[in-house]
Amino acid sequence: METNKFHILVVDDDNKIRELVKQFLVEKGYIVSTAIDARDAKNKIDIFDFNLIILDVMMPGQSGYELTEELKQSKNIPVLLLTAKGEVENRIQGLELGADDYLGKPFEPQELLLRIKNIIKNKNNVLNEITQIGDAELNLNKMTIKLNGKIEKINSSEKNVLVKMLSSPGKIFSREDISKVSKISKERSIDVMITRLRKKIEINPKSPKFLQTIRGSGYVLWIK
Repeated sequence: METNKFHILVVDDDNKIRELVKQFLVEKGYIVSTAIDARDAKNKIDIFDFNLIILDVMMPGQSGYELTEELKQSKNIPVLLLTAKGEVENRIQGLELGADDYLGKPFEPQELLLRIKNIIKNKNNVLNEITQIGDAELNLNKMTIKLNGKIEKINSSEKNVLVKMLSSPGKIFSREDISKVSKISKERSIDVMITRLRKKIEINPKSPKFLQTIRGSGYVLWIK
């Protein structure tokens, strides 16, 4: 048995598939929770920190596509979509909405396991990489930023915001977007966090080149 601490949420309205996937992944050493639909899934996501969501596309109520789009706007959780065989256009739609991978039904459990491992590996590679933002070296795994020989720590809220912004350089993030990712509700507190990050990233924080304010819209991160 493999041993790890990855917590996976399996979301499917088909009881048989849901329980079979759970049993298989538990035997492989994963921690597994289940949900019967999008509403149930969101309730559990508010309570637990998941490393991966396995999400059926066709569900009553909110679809897997709609839930994927919603999650990608507010959470940094990888999503593996389960789709019907032959739905090529729908799979492309899922990837465009931010899904990390997809798997057609019916599927072999071993293929599911391989795709899970690839998603986790890719996420870990991102966290382990040193990301260069101007003269600053960002290490998300160690939660540090090195600038001019000085190393500064970042907290979990700052890390979540940077991960989100680094995934879409050049995209404008509103204060509401940043609030959802950082779980900071007050606008003033968000502005303070951005100012704090600038001091760690920018040579001249008062005239930022990389973490910029877009008046009336929000913030944008440029990495080159």
